[in-house]
Amino acid sequence: MNKRKIINDPVYGFITISSDLLFDLVEHPYFQRLRRIKQLGLADLVYPGALHTRFHHALGAMHLMGQALRTLQEKGHLIWEPEMEAAQAAILLHDLGHGPFSHVLEKELMPGVAHESITLEMMKQLNREMDGRLDIAIQMFEGVYPRKFFHQMISSQLDMDRMDYLNRDSFYTGVIEGSIGADRLIKMFEISQDQLVIEEKGLLSIENFLHARRLMYWQVYLHKTLLSAQAMLTQILKRARELSAAGENLFSTPDFSLFLKNKFSLSDFEQNPDLLESFNNLDDNDVWASVKGWTKHTDLVLSTLCKDLLDRHLFKISFFDTIPGEEILNPLKEKLLSEGIKQSELSYFLVTGETTNWAYEKEQDPIKVKMKDGALLDIADASDIPTIEALTKIVRKYYVCWGKNVSLRG
Repeated sequence: MNKRKIINDPVYGFITISSDLLFDLVEHPYFQRLRRIKQLGLADLVYPGALHTRFHHALGAMHLMGQALRTLQEKGHLIWEPEMEAAQAAILLHDLGHGPFSHVLEKELMPGVAHESITLEMMKQLNREMDGRLDIAIQMFEGVYPRKFFHQMISSQLDMDRMDYLNRDSFYTGVIEGSIGADRLIKMFEISQDQLVIEEKGLLSIENFLHARRLMYWQVYLHKTLLSAQAMLTQILKRARELSAAGENLFSTPDFSLFLKNKFSLSDFEQNPDLLESFNNLDDNDVWASVKGWTKHTDLVLSTLCKDLLDRHLFKISFFDTIPGEEILNPLKEKLLSEGIKQSELSYFLVTGETTNWAYEKEQDPIKVKMKDGALLDIADASDIPTIEALTKIVRKYYVCWGKNVSLRG
């Protein structure tokens, strides 16, 4: 069987699946599930074109990894074919642990269990099925492989994950400011002292990349309407779990029901391969089918939230520079109480939160630039453009979402 395949991608053109291992990974049910998880969750409520999936994104990240490694080879760095394959496999699988609607439901469905931890467990299970063919890929993913720059390419401020999602999310939302010119940026890659760095002539490309990231956060990932929809979906799951815990038998698929009724720890996943299979059976469709079914539930809190989200009757949202106090919250509470919402139900229709946005984490994960004299400098020190330093500042905003037009009066 021919396992060398070409996939036509709207962002990059043709993407090549270059080895038998990569083909087998793409064909596996763990990876095929990513077709059914949208990359941007509920963002299509704001940007109707944002319907691309984690499947698209993972293939794109694999493609960029191949391009980057070939660039480094052309610059004289010895990268063996097993390393090339392992790095592409690691980035291909890096999102396996995302649940339905990605980040939105992680805290509600599996509190305390990071998606990266689930990804690692799924990679280990794949490795057992494939007789150890993912040994090097897992070492790279965990950051224990001796050549450290491979892990940087999988998880850092300059990784293939970030490059693809900025390019792809920009393409599908139509927010052109997020386009980063990945091809040119990759051409500027270099290795120095066993770390991934950027050549000095790539300074402008890095600056554009960081600016694009900040803009995409404000315009897409932290868009106020998206935050409102995410708050509603989170409250729906919170209410469903509360009803399930009280013995209510809610309509849902068997595997979704398992996660509604139970709270699993990472050790549960490590010790029970069947739980991984149940997790792999979850996707966006389970949630939407349940939300549709719950619109007719007798619990007015659950049914109202579900119907309003489906019909895009979203919560009103306001932003504040400081934590909103009682002078802001009390009038909203009184209005909600006057609409038949009980005191015990207020938290479902009045949600507070905060957002943070900074394009460059200088202290935690610096991007190094290789100067013409061979010196390695932080990007903020190498650049003479003052905005780079500004991009390291954390911008924090607080918000309040509330059901402005919600009424539970009979």
